[in-house]
Amino acid sequence: MKPALEISLFTNFRYLKNSLRALESDFSPFGMLLANGVGMFNQLNFNTMKNSIKNQFAQKAILGLMLVATAFHMGMAHIHPDSKEAKEALANSEDDEKKKSKGEMINGFNPADIVGTVEVLQADPSLAKFEFRVSNKWIKGGHNRSHIQGFYGAGQEDTSRKKPFVYDNSEPPVLLGNNEGANPVEYILHGLAGCMTTTIALHAAAHGIEVDSIESKLEGDMDAQGFLGLNDQVRNGYQQIRVSFEIKGNLTQEQKMKLESFARKSPVFDIVTNKVPVVVGFQF
Repeated sequence: MKPALEISLFTNFRYLKNSLRALESDFSPFGMLLANGVGMFNQLNFNTMKNSIKNQFAQKAILGLMLVATAFHMGMAHIHPDSKEAKEALANSEDDEKKKSKGEMINGFNPADIVGTVEVLQADPSLAKFEFRVSNKWIKGGHNRSHIQGFYGAGQEDTSRKKPFVYDNSEPPVLLGNNEGANPVEYILHGLAGCMTTTIALHAAAHGIEVDSIESKLEGDMDAQGFLGLNDQVRNGYQQIRVSFEIKGNLTQEQKMKLESFARKSPVFDIVTNKVPVVVGFQF
């Protein structure tokens, strides 16, 4: 362990134990609650704790726990144990602990899984690299078919999908097709809707925000003159996409604002709102 980190750990370790003692004496419910969360520190001396730290990730985790304890102490030290605020805070903490112990889901996600995934990626950012793939074959006319199955992620080839997902791409008769499937620009709207919805639900779960439902409607304006080569002043793709969400739940104004910000974290939202380099190769 580096000397500077060892000193920092020792200083914070000593302060943490003093904070716990103060919490237990000043307002026992909070002291007991925090002591349960970091009780191991009361049973360890500094050398034992130092020897238990095996890697940089563990060091960060220990320091993070100390910071939480310090912040808790500073933020709650002025609250009397019998006050309304103290009782509400204790009740909320107990509810959170019950949810964790029961493994309760939020928006269909297990918060513990989210935290675990984030911690793994923080410890090894290379595991966050993914490569997704699609193979496509033309059938006839405006009809072609795509297969999606394998991808690379988390440091290895994924083999979880036993069968490929199959998607038919086509066009309506007015665009010289026979409706064997949705057209590709409609799949863009589908991908954007799906990605933004999942992103909202996931980030909401990570922040402990429960939603009852998420629905969306998307519209895209396109001028066919562009891709048909009739007017070089008209772009080939969408000129504008409009997304409208309807989210229901017992939400505060602050939570509503957070949900709006989460939508813009969507990878597909990033793809369609920013230029992505596309490398095209041909074999004849």
